[in-house]
Amino acid sequence: MAIELNQPALKHARALVRDGKVVRDDRDAWSEAAPTPDEENAFIEREGWTEYSHWHLGIDKSVDRQTKGAYSFPFGDFRKVHRSGVISGESRAGQYDHDEIRDALKALLDLIDQDES
Repeated sequence: MAIELNQPALKHARALVRDGKVVRDDRDAWSEAAPTPDEENAFIEREGWTEYSHWHLGIDKSVDRQTKGAYSFPFGDFRKVHRSGVISGESRAGQYDHDEIRDALKALLDLIDQDES
């Protein structure tokens, strides 16, 4: 498994933050805010795999890109970036030595927190 930073997703996340499309929730809120499998399936059906990929900062290019298994480190609910999702992803990326993804999520969190000031 070779998970890489999904650059288009990072660009999408930054644009959402700049546009104010952010939920400034607490770390523990992500378990409730994260899309359910049914919500993910409905989004894929409606918007397609490319749009789905734009909501995940991790991509495994060795896996079929038309499967959920190719994508990791979600950061939002398909409408807004969730601060809790960014924090959760940053922690998980650090745990599994995905340093580039961890650093991108940290920078995204800084952007969210800076924008709040």
